[in-house]
Amino acid sequence: MSKQKGIIKLEGNLGGISFYSSDGEHLARIANGPSKERIAKDPAFKRTRENNKEFGGSAKVSKSFRQALGSVLKDMAGRYLTARLTKIFKIINLKANGVRGQRPIELSQYKDTLKNFDLDKKISLTSIFSAPYTLTSTPDRSEATLTVPNFIPDDFVNAPTGATHFKLILALGSVSDFVYNNGTGDYEAVNPGQNSLSVIELSTVRPLGTTPSTFNLTATLNGAPVLDPEVSAVVCLGVEFYQEVGGNYYAFSQDNAMKVIDVI
Repeated sequence: MSKQKGIIKLEGNLGGISFYSSDGEHLARIANGPSKERIAKDPAFKRTRENNKEFGGSAKVSKSFRQALGSVLKDMAGRYLTARLTKIFKIINLKANGVRGQRPIELSQYKDTLKNFDLDKKISLTSIFSAPYTLTSTPDRSEATLTVPNFIPDDFVNAPTGATHFKLILALGSVSDFVYNNGTGDYEAVNPGQNSLSVIELSTVRPLGTTPSTFNLTATLNGAPVLDPEVSAVVCLGVEFYQEVGGNYYAFSQDNAMKVIDVI
């Protein structure tokens, strides 16, 4: 691939060259492969059209997950979060029965596939925060409680250089199963009213070092809805670091970590 250096940046195909952007860079490469029109109509590309439909559905479920965690993704998500989530939901899609191109995406049936997923593949939560904790939830799955018994941060928190304080984040979000709608030709949430509900609970800022810390965080979805069986409650735990300067706490924009600790 080559980089575009001109003042005007192009996107699309021109003269056999494909112009596109990736990770903030404007690139160009020789265009190859069948045209969009041929893929849409040629019987030889039936399987490709089926795969594209299911991939599009998986991307929709990925978006639902990201919407449920929107307020914390800025400082927790890795560069390829969208692609990694879409891949997971495509794996779930492939496990389902049904007509190719229309198979459902049922997180409720394959919850372990998403469990222990780190939002940044380069920073594992367990490598940053290793203190023992317990997680409980209510029968309706609208509330989750995290309890971390008394521990010494220096023993269980691997903080980045310059950090003086930290906080824990408990996130609870809902993700509906998705099914293909023949009428619209698209994937839709089984229960759109309960899809992408979310609540984020933050602890107070705590000092690193040898001062013991105990955490009790409870996240409750607004209105405490009774989630349908086709709706999964995704629980995430995150650690965010701060530096104290002159009595003010400045949050780190990187070196934080968050993972899916349960899907209930």
